[in-house]
This record gives sequence, structure tokens and C-alpha cells, in this order.
Amino acid sequence: MTIEEIIGLVSGLDGVLTLTPGPGDEWPELSWGDAFFYYSPDGVVPTNVQPFATIVTKNYPGDETSRLDRPDTFRVNIHAGKEEFARGLGQNPADTDILIAHPVYGNAGWLAVVNPASNTGTATRELLETAYRLARARYERRAESARDR
Repeated sequence: MTIEEIIGLVSGLDGVLTLTPGPGDEWPELSWGDAFFYYSPDGVVPTNVQPFATIVTKNYPGDETSRLDRPDTFRVNIHAGKEEFARGLGQNPADTDILIAHPVYGNAGWLAVVNPASNTGTATRELLETAYRLARARYERRAESARDR
């Protein structure tokens, strides 16, 4: 899977806002080249929720274990929830193309794949769809709660 394929897959889901920061916009330079996926049917970047998935192309401070400083290396991060997290793991760690706990946010139900390919392509697609459904359900619960007030 390429970054472009993943962006195309997730961006094609109803209500998804894809943020791809770059030079000249309002987002920090560290985020340039990465992608952030939100469930936001109004097309506005939410200020009170995390994205349900991200693609990172470089090491962030305190998050160097995936060694994203190697050429042509990226990591897909997916907030698939604790149930999918528990179900999806059970493999020995390796560098690429296996499902791992997110190095920083694993305890919050985030999974990750460095350079998804033949071993993890199907699982990555399914987990992205699960994360999307969970984000949409959270959005709808918050909207319903706001209407009930």
C-alpha cells in the first residue's frame, strides 16, 4: 500500500476530512507531509477530538521506535479501539509490514503498521474502516447528547 492509496481509501469514506499539512499553511512544520483523518461531515477540522487515523512520514519527538528516518518509510496509525487492538495483536515485533501496538498510544487502543504491504494490507484496510465507524459513532453520540441538552 502506498500513502496515496491509503489517503484515497480513507478520504473516500462519507464525512471524512483529510488534513495533509504542507508549506504555507497554518499547521506546524513537523506535520508537513503527514496525513490526518477526521470524521467531520461539516468539513471543519475538529478542535476537541483526535483523528481516527494518521500517516506519519518521520520520527516525532519521543516516538522514534519505528525508525521512520529510513528512506521511503511511513507508518499508518489507526485508532481501532481496545477490542480490535486485543484481537489484532499476537505477533512478534518486526520492522515493517506487521501490525504493532502504536509506540506511544498503544494503551489507548491505537495500532500501527510500518509500510503496510502484502502481510497487512487487508488488515490495514479493515482496521481503517473500523476506526472510521467508531469515529462516526462517537461523533453521532456527541451530536445527540448536544441536542438533548
